[in-house]
Amino acid sequence: MTDLRVRLYVLMLAIVAIGVIWVVGSGDAAQLALQDVVYSKGIYAQAEQGQTGTEPMADQKHSIAYYTKLMADIAYKIHTRYMEEVDPESLVESGIEGMLANLDPYSVILKPKTYNALMENTHGKYEGVGMQIDLRDNRVTIVAPMEGTPAWRMGFRAGDQIMKIDSTSTDGMNTEDASNLMRGPAGTKVKLTIKRPGIDGLMDFEVERAVIELKSVKYYGLVEPGIGYVRIDKFAETTTDELQAAILDMKNNMGIKSLIFDLRSNGGGLLDQAITVANLFLPKDKLVVYTQGKYPTSQKKYNSTADPIFPDGDMVVLVNGGTASASEIVSGALQDWDRAVVLGSTTFGKGLVQQIFGGDQGDFALKLTTAKYYIPSGRCIQKPEKAHKGYDEGLDDVAITNKPSEVDSTKQIYYTNSGRKVTGGGGVVPDVTVPEETWKPIEYNLIRKNLFFEFAVDYTAKHPGIKKDFEVTDQMFQDFGSYIKERNFTYKTALELNLDKFVDAAKQEKKSALFDKDIADLHAGIDKEKSKDFDESRDYIRQSIKREFLRVLYGESAIYERLTLKEDKDVLKAVELLKDKAKYGTLLKPSKKDKESKG
Repeated sequence: MTDLRVRLYVLMLAIVAIGVIWVVGSGDAAQLALQDVVYSKGIYAQAEQGQTGTEPMADQKHSIAYYTKLMADIAYKIHTRYMEEVDPESLVESGIEGMLANLDPYSVILKPKTYNALMENTHGKYEGVGMQIDLRDNRVTIVAPMEGTPAWRMGFRAGDQIMKIDSTSTDGMNTEDASNLMRGPAGTKVKLTIKRPGIDGLMDFEVERAVIELKSVKYYGLVEPGIGYVRIDKFAETTTDELQAAILDMKNNMGIKSLIFDLRSNGGGLLDQAITVANLFLPKDKLVVYTQGKYPTSQKKYNSTADPIFPDGDMVVLVNGGTASASEIVSGALQDWDRAVVLGSTTFGKGLVQQIFGGDQGDFALKLTTAKYYIPSGRCIQKPEKAHKGYDEGLDDVAITNKPSEVDSTKQIYYTNSGRKVTGGGGVVPDVTVPEETWKPIEYNLIRKNLFFEFAVDYTAKHPGIKKDFEVTDQMFQDFGSYIKERNFTYKTALELNLDKFVDAAKQEKKSALFDKDIADLHAGIDKEKSKDFDESRDYIRQSIKREFLRVLYGESAIYERLTLKEDKDVLKAVELLKDKAKYGTLLKPSKKDKESKG
């Protein structure tokens, strides 16, 4: 057997042996340098290692060691005796994936590329030029230079096409390869050849690479006098330091008395950062979260350990369906201690503690769920329907097997510190519900096909001098309509998709002639209704045009200043609530009904 085969079989045995160590809980397991993490959407939250407990002695035939040997024997026989050549790596991967198939959806094998991307997100830095890129019209295109980076200082713009990286043409190149070519040690240089809309010829830039810090605090500032706003999009190693600096700046230099804390679409991050972030607002020695595995001895409690820097100012925490994991710990803890009003829509519902085994040597890593986490009221916010394989995290949620009524029936009643009633069994339910907006088919397809961005690049190149405080005029709106017609923009409504299915079925049954007139009439009716869609989506289209113009011309911070703080419905609702002291105070006190139900 070749060395490669030996290494692969050893890999399989090592990964399976992890299960032996974890389940049996031997003394050796405690000596491993294991990294405890809480994951969400590819971002994880770190936890301290807990005790594993012990498993009662089992019959050898049914022990994990017995089945480990059996699996290795079968893999070896398949590789050596099967009638055709079997790739050892694929064989091992299939075996591992089979072991994980009946577990929760977050217990998976991470390949080196995925593991490295995860570590980069966690550490919050990499070495390169600092830009977001995407593939537009089959060409690597700059979506946005990151503020304060070499790409920003060199004056790169959204819409710039990267034609060459050093001497390598980007024709046919994907974004991953382009990113790898632009990255490199800080202090080294890379030459980029750029094609800019509105400029004849190509432009060459020599850019010196630097350490690019991926900031957690995306923006902070005043909404209006006395009311601050801050948004974080992940919990990485520097999140607490960044957030503390932002809050102190707003307190000391902007005079804020109340705060809007935006955790919408925050997929989570390091657990220790979630605890210290909560500690910025909670008094010392308050429980933030605890974890519980299958063994009673595995419970681990995490308390705040310092005095807060914003101890008593009124707060509204913004959440939505993308608020997950570590960000649910923070929003849930602040709700349970009656420290803030939570506003928005019910959060994602991911409350699983996980560990990473391996990966630091460039090989496969195992991401394994080992416990659940609970917020101070005792709630586990893990949604039951997201605790098994087969759940689809996509936008349509098509693979949920639990019916809503079944999920709702599992919800238990809990109480906050003051006695307010809250529910468990499915994310953090906000104190003030603001339904998330749903996109109409025309809106979704305009976004999906990048037409707002492309129009912004084209329009701003032809109309220089647009100021930051501009408003979208009727002429701009009409110009956008003309632009998408020139680009032959089409889309289908849900009714059209269903009609297409009917047409296909009629063809298969050879009954098309019976329905030709009816089908033609239906298409005519649909086209008539679609002609109204553009005007009926005027507000959404106007806002999207404004957003992309600001992004192209002035960067992400301008979007917050001119759009989020002035037009975002959740932010406006939060401002209204913070200005109504009586209503704010009432929301944080138990109702008469809550008191009666608690007894």
